[in-house]
Amino acid sequence: MRRLVFAAVAASLIVPGTAQAMTVAQFLAKAKALQAQGALAVLSPDAELIKREVASIRAAYTADLRAARAAGKTPHSCPPATGKPKLTPRQMLAELEKIPPAKRSMSMKAAVYAYMKRTYPCR
Repeated sequence: MRRLVFAAVAASLIVPGTAQAMTVAQFLAKAKALQAQGALAVLSPDAELIKREVASIRAAYTADLRAARAAGKTPHSCPPATGKPKLTPRQMLAELEKIPPAKRSMSMKAAVYAYMKRTYPCR
């Protein structure tokens, strides 16, 4: 059951999409609802919505890093140059759960960017 939700989130790290401006609270609620659906989660429109949200954030993050480097500026964060930063779906959900409920109204994009900045600071 959890594997399907993790698979949906993992697939979303690869597939580009359109920004949905989802909050952390909305994302977590949808992820938990999908987990509760078990195997049927793959048929839910929310699974696709989560995929698109994460893919959109990933694409924006990558574009922002490239644009900063092209402009000769220090990028927002400095993930490893070789390979892709490894953020598994389980890690992603765990990081989102660490955000206090009072702050979960922030956008998913802001949460992911904050995680990347903490994890891969530029030195």
